[in-house]
Amino acid sequence: MAGAYVFSEKQQLACRWWIMDEYKNYDAVICDGAVRSGKTFSMSIGFISWAMTCFNNCNFAICGKTIRSLKRNVLDDLINKFRGLGFLCIEKVTGNYIDIKMKGIKNRFYLFGGKDEGSASLIQGLTIAGVFFDEAALMPQSFFEQAIARCSVSDSKIWINCNPQNPSNWLYREWIKNPESKNALYIHFTMDDNPSLSEKIKQRYEMLFKGVFYKRYVKGIWTAAEGQIYSVFSEEKYVIPKNLMPESYEKYVISCDYGTVNPFSMGLWGKNSGKWYRISEYYFDSKKEGNSRTDEEHYKALCELAGNRNIEMIICDPSAASFIECVRRKGVFKVIPAKNDVLTGIRRVSSFIQQGKLLFSSECKDIIREFSLYAWDESKNDTPLKKNDHAMDDMRYFVNSYLAFEENEDSFFVGSVGRR
Repeated sequence: MAGAYVFSEKQQLACRWWIMDEYKNYDAVICDGAVRSGKTFSMSIGFISWAMTCFNNCNFAICGKTIRSLKRNVLDDLINKFRGLGFLCIEKVTGNYIDIKMKGIKNRFYLFGGKDEGSASLIQGLTIAGVFFDEAALMPQSFFEQAIARCSVSDSKIWINCNPQNPSNWLYREWIKNPESKNALYIHFTMDDNPSLSEKIKQRYEMLFKGVFYKRYVKGIWTAAEGQIYSVFSEEKYVIPKNLMPESYEKYVISCDYGTVNPFSMGLWGKNSGKWYRISEYYFDSKKEGNSRTDEEHYKALCELAGNRNIEMIICDPSAASFIECVRRKGVFKVIPAKNDVLTGIRRVSSFIQQGKLLFSSECKDIIREFSLYAWDESKNDTPLKKNDHAMDDMRYFVNSYLAFEENEDSFFVGSVGRR
């Protein structure tokens, strides 16, 4: 089915378990482990092959955290592969489904995003012969359970893949720790299980991640986040003395974390030769100063930080509606609310620092101070302590909302091209 691709032993198992005497009576398969280990590609090939071999005129569900990420991570590559094998694949964008036909067999594959608790209602009422979950650990349990409850057709099966998260995650506790109780086949992947990965690429991933992200994404271990968040940061490597900072920059961006009782933090970022420097910052702590400032006063500070530079955009705390409106009314700067995915943002910041793409002027004392204090809250899963995090947040907004997409880092990370 996979043409000229060479599959590893575990990839073949993820693809063909449903026709193997030893495993075909399982109701489900679970594949977890390192990123880029080939689990999603081989499993998705197997899912479509199983559906088109064992059923006709049936409905199936393919689920991701969002439909957009599902298409990028799984479907674009998968559909191209099956079209190359002679299958007719007709995508209905408005209906969020794909009809696949081959030699008189036709089945419909509905696409669902399971991003929050309300997503469970989207799949209610549908009868399906099987379901495929991409990144199941990122979905709410209510959506997952509603989807598997829809699998009421005889001989239906459940296909699950994910990267490791916190070991308190519901999927780990209820499925991965005890797959026998679910009559599920469990397959754990490492990067060595993907024959298409060169040693050079494996080494790149070894270098890209530190701390909890290294353990989860590279080693494939379900592990809790603890200790200092940006353990990768060191002043010796990433802080530049003022007299050694670049004299000119290609573009400028300002990021902002809004605070009234809490500190208000802004960072001025400049790009030079493929690297972004935090040139200067504004940090106002009302408790320390003994007085508060209005939005107009913070806007004046924004103008002083910008100076006469051509600022491409202001990336602002999404909760700061009044300040965003204040900036918009002035009509001087383009302002956008930041993307506020905390864990993804932290992972991206850590990666860019380690690659030497984020550097900091020695004049930026507050962000340097916060680096040493910013830590995980060990009483909450994958959550930073809500203190010493204001410059950390404005930096994360910049990376999450601008730098990751300028560098196309998001596409690199999920690896939608040639994923196998």
